Amino acid sequence: MNHPAPPQPLPLDGITVVSVEQAVAAPFATRQLADLGARVIKVERPDGGDFARGYDTAVNGLASHFVWTNRGKESIALDLKDPRGLDVLHRLIRNADVFVQNLAHGAAARLGLDSAALCARYPQLIAVDVSGYGPEGPYAHKRAYDMLVQCEAGLASVTGTPEQPAKAGIPAADIGAGMYAYSGVLAALLRRGTTGRGGPVEVSMLDALAEWMGHPLYVGMCTGTPPARTALGHSVIAPYDAYSTADGRKVLLSVQNDREWRRLAEQVLEQPELADDPGFATNVARTRNREKTDAVVAGALAGLGTDEAIERLERAGIACARLNGVAELAGHPQLEARDRWREIGTPAGPVPSLLPPVTLPGGEEPRMGAVPALGEHTDSILEAAGMTEAQAAALRRDRVVA
Repeated sequence: MNHPAPPQPLPLDGITVVSVEQAVAAPFATRQLADLGARVIKVERPDGGDFARGYDTAVNGLASHFVWTNRGKESIALDLKDPRGLDVLHRLIRNADVFVQNLAHGAAARLGLDSAALCARYPQLIAVDVSGYGPEGPYAHKRAYDMLVQCEAGLASVTGTPEQPAKAGIPAADIGAGMYAYSGVLAALLRRGTTGRGGPVEVSMLDALAEWMGHPLYVGMCTGTPPARTALGHSVIAPYDAYSTADGRKVLLSVQNDREWRRLAEQVLEQPELADDPGFATNVARTRNREKTDAVVAGALAGLGTDEAIERLERAGIACARLNGVAELAGHPQLEARDRWREIGTPAGPVPSLLPPVTLPGGEEPRMGAVPALGEHTDSILEAAGMTEAQAAALRRDRVVA
């Protein structure tokens, strides 16, 4: 008789992460670790906690950023300005594998929580500093909110319309730094597995976005002319844009090579003569004649409904998409067909949540735990750290914990 294989542990089962975190970058990194099975202890201020809790009330009264980046964590409300609070934190760090912080510049060092100090004290600890601009240099002290870093990194200069730059509609600098912190922790855990030692990991939001700017950065450095802002278009490929259809929606398409242009001209535009027309036959020519190229494509799609346009483009092997909004994403048939939605708990009741993008090789479900209330786990964490009931009561009485 065949017996089902026992469930496999998640990759980070047994790993403990302590994080003094706020906003998006560090919480996004540690949420990935929690999804993979790590125990993540989120250290928050007693007077309101992570300020991202107050960004909005969109999710049944809870903040959308906070719900997105904090599932699966335990919350302890701890005053780190009080020596007793700092002592509690060190009790937690002493037994942790990873420590993460994204406090304002200089704050961690003043508390002795910078990666250099912690790694000297706890040689097996992986200590992660997430900052806006890095620990040194003329910008180290600057406040680093996502929009500001997008502008400093040049992302806003290549995003938007020819008339107006724009920041990305998602916190790209925060997400980039968070994902590099996450991958940095995984790499450091692998190294510790062979050397037995932890060490510091440093990630800055500016460095993350500067890496992501590789294509436009090279174009600007090597040609002296930065890429033009083209909204939904592309600076060196044509046609590549959104085009209106007969039912008032927009369809995006991208022609990546001249063979695809021939198929588009013959099967979608129904103007086969354009396949060999010197003004359109090569991508260089189409880009040089972008206005004429776009006008030809727009004219053809304007007479088609969205579904018909998509059907023609796909039949011709042309990459295409609908211009969806967030409502269409929430109900996207591909996400539904692949069973990508789960339900997680929050202090305001269950909410839908998407599975992490990576499917594990053994097919294990990620640990998508509940979003914690502020200080929800303070008592259990103090007990596990060896505090007696009397000691915990004294800390609570003096508002060192909440």
